[in-house]
This record gives sequence, C-alpha cells and structure tokens, in this order.
Amino acid sequence: MLPERKRLRLPEYDYGQNGAYFVTFCTEGRRHLLGTVGRDDLGAPAVHLSRCGTIVDSYIRSIPKAYSNVCLEKYVVTPNHVHLILRIMGNGAPGSSLPTQLLSRMIAAVKRFSNRDAGMNIWKSSFYDHVIRDDNDFLRIWTYIDTNPARWAEDCYDMEDAR
Repeated sequence: MLPERKRLRLPEYDYGQNGAYFVTFCTEGRRHLLGTVGRDDLGAPAVHLSRCGTIVDSYIRSIPKAYSNVCLEKYVVTPNHVHLILRIMGNGAPGSSLPTQLLSRMIAAVKRFSNRDAGMNIWKSSFYDHVIRDDNDFLRIWTYIDTNPARWAEDCYDMEDAR
C-alpha cells in the first residue's frame, strides 16, 4: 500500500478569496534549469536567467494580465525554484465555476505554458503556499524573496550539489 500523500493546501480554505499568498514551486529533481546565480554590474548577487528561466519569467509577469483581480507583488526566479507573492483582490477567477482553486489554476497555467514553450517538463508537480496573515508576515516574506539570490549558497532548495 502506498503512503498517503501529505496535503499541501489548507482543508476548507478558499484560495480564491481576497488576500496575499506566498508561493514556491520547484523544478523537477531541483535541477538548475532556470539560470545561475552570479553578480550584477555593481557586484551584488543576481540571478542570470537561462532560456527556460526567461520563459518562466515572462509567464509570471503575465499573471496580472490574465487575472485582472490578481496583483503580482514580488517574485524571484532562481536556478531551481520560484518564489512569489500574489495578492487576490476580489473573489475567484473570472468566469470560473471553481473560485476556490484560483491559486492552483494560476500556478498550473504558469507551469503548463512554460513547459510547452521550453519543450520539456520543467516542474515538480506540486507547489508550496502560505497564506500571508498580516503586515509583519508580508514584510518578512518580501525580504526573504528580495534577498534570496544573496543567500543562494545556503538555500534549502539548492539541493542539486548535495546529491
């Protein structure tokens, strides 16, 4: 008998309601497909996107165009994962009969279209989410995303070299 898979979403929570959400999704096998971490022109840590990373970046930027009630607050594409903060303003996906699945639908669309354009399966099947509860939580997560490239060497998602 297979072990029961851990539930990643909060039971009975409406992921289409107003609020801010911190989302992380990883490449399959945590492979470094999306770019490398190096330095920018001023010497600060920066992510240099690969072709796949550029594709992913463009689909992340398109979220507010596709979902008029969603604001992309902050994000970072790293070599093997993406962190983002999405704010939903207004319930549900336009024209959707499943408004509670808005967050899952957005992430699935980014993954599906980036896989298609890259010509390969980039993504691990699931994603991590956290409902942002207050301004302090929002600021902590914003800072985490903002400083993610500088902390790449100790990032828990950078497991490729550990194998």
